[in-house]
Amino acid sequence: MSLLPSCRSQYEQLLTGNDVDAKYKAAFELFNKGKYTKAAGMFESMSILTNGTPQDDTVQFYWALSNYRSKDYYTAQANFKSFLDKFPRSPFSENAEFLRLDCLYKSTYRWELDQTPTYAAIVAIHEYQMNHPASLHTAVCKRMLEDLNERLDMKAYQNAYIYYKMEDYKAARVAFRNVLKDDADNIYREDILFYTAMSSYKYALLSVPQKQKERYMVFVDDYLNFVGEYPDSPRCKELEHYYKKAKEKI
Repeated sequence: MSLLPSCRSQYEQLLTGNDVDAKYKAAFELFNKGKYTKAAGMFESMSILTNGTPQDDTVQFYWALSNYRSKDYYTAQANFKSFLDKFPRSPFSENAEFLRLDCLYKSTYRWELDQTPTYAAIVAIHEYQMNHPASLHTAVCKRMLEDLNERLDMKAYQNAYIYYKMEDYKAARVAFRNVLKDDADNIYREDILFYTAMSSYKYALLSVPQKQKERYMVFVDDYLNFVGEYPDSPRCKELEHYYKKAKEKI
């Protein structure tokens, strides 16, 4: 006869009871039927009862996995971290480590929002890669890092671009240069160098006559930097137009 409760009252009666064997069997029946929220509750309820027993790491792991399968990534991440702290040598440890970083990855936000969770996920992925260089999840980790780093690159680029949109061209040039100073490999490097040059040109154009010559010379440097790196860019033609105008002022 199945120990899986047939109604909520039976589930709750088993949940609050102390029959470890019955709870253990019921928890796995719930898990295997895809009732992950109830399974998580059952595994949690027996975690104190199985503490220090041979079942301990299994119960703790499947408690975390049940929360993961129910898409409660915040709780699952905390579960997996606790599991890894307590059972670093368990047969479930590598899987728990990967699932924890997947929870962190799934808990990150769009580039427009706070990127603190993104940094936490990146750290966890790098730690996993160092600990498991031959992991079957290597390709997945690589895709995660590419996605997360792209968000950070976009965030940095757009934060600088705000000054350009506000027509604060002096601040925009400084901001764009700082982006590349912090991360020379930013995937939006071409855009950043283009708007660096455009910022210096517009800053010179709007300057008082006494300051224009030196500021147009800054633009010339930015122009040469851009065409030196991206000689085939379609933006070279636009910048060349401003370059000719700047040379007339120098």
